Amino acid sequence: MANLFDYISWRGDLYFTQSPLNPVDYVVLSQLSYFPFDGIVPGPEETGGVQFKAAGSILLERIKNDASVQKTLFMFKEDPDFLKALVSSNRFGNCCLMGYVNQIDTEKEIQFSAICIHTGDGSCSVIFRGTDTSFVGWKEDLNMTFKETIPAQQEAVKYLEKMASLTSGPLRVSGHSKGGNLAVYAASFCDRKTQMRITDIFNFDAPGFHEKTISSEGYCAIKDKIRSYIPQSSVIGLFLEQGSNYSVVKSTQLGIFQHSLFSWEVTHNDMVYLDDVTLSSRFVDKTLSEWIGSIDNDHREKFIEAMYAIINASEAKTLQELESTWFMSMGKIIRSLTSIDEPTKKIFMKAFIQLIRSARRNIETFLINKNDEQET
Repeated sequence: MANLFDYISWRGDLYFTQSPLNPVDYVVLSQLSYFPFDGIVPGPEETGGVQFKAAGSILLERIKNDASVQKTLFMFKEDPDFLKALVSSNRFGNCCLMGYVNQIDTEKEIQFSAICIHTGDGSCSVIFRGTDTSFVGWKEDLNMTFKETIPAQQEAVKYLEKMASLTSGPLRVSGHSKGGNLAVYAASFCDRKTQMRITDIFNFDAPGFHEKTISSEGYCAIKDKIRSYIPQSSVIGLFLEQGSNYSVVKSTQLGIFQHSLFSWEVTHNDMVYLDDVTLSSRFVDKTLSEWIGSIDNDHREKFIEAMYAIINASEAKTLQELESTWFMSMGKIIRSLTSIDEPTKKIFMKAFIQLIRSARRNIETFLINKNDEQET
């Protein structure tokens, strides 16, 4: 049951010129994109870059001097130890980082972050961060259910073209969760010159797209370069239209916790694969797909806006803030529920009833298939 830490232990002494980039490296780089490099790595409009060893050492020093940094700036509990392992490795410690951007705008409802990484083998990797702990980030994800495009996707296209103009050689694009969605979208809608330089697109357990994206000329042009991966009980990676095949990766976690890349099992140069997703994953995917399909765009938007307004009533901006002020926040949320107008209440009730009906229809299929599997 080897994981990313084991991989760094096995391959960390090998430079990318000695052992070429493989899918596990892109899992590592996608996880690396969650590190808070604000004020450390130069932005897209700045010149030059910084070695990862130097950038990582600054972050580790911040953690040492202020214990709250670990809780407020790092998204995953494994990140600090992961950072230490990467900094001490030849393979990743000597990478050059540039073009870091981290944009959060509640008014525009955008959460966008990306980084450009030179691995020393003549190629450039553009990595898009997934959804962080900000509520606006989650709101933007939900907006995908009724919008053809979201602001982060538009920013991803601009960012990829900007990084392409500042670099030369092959381009590889990658991301986890929403970051994978942004990687595919940016590669689909960037200019033709940039698109021709892209050799690989790594998409790790990311939500899908609006059907117009899947059928677009740009998407069709890069479809064969997309390499999608999901864990065996994936929920997020089967959400919305995917448009391409995927490989199923074995995870040490259960349910939604398999979304964490730290739970994915790896070998020395690849991941551990399974034949298919679990029945529970298929059940959740089919239930949510039917539920979303049963609600028109207008009602989806109103439902999501109402949900966001309720969460906003807590006055917390991130999951960490909500957790630290749980008692006060819940009081504000409960009070906001009592002020919901009658039309919105009807939308909530209709959506909830539709979800129950969809689950009821699919649970029978789930139980029948489960019994069949047990018999065989």
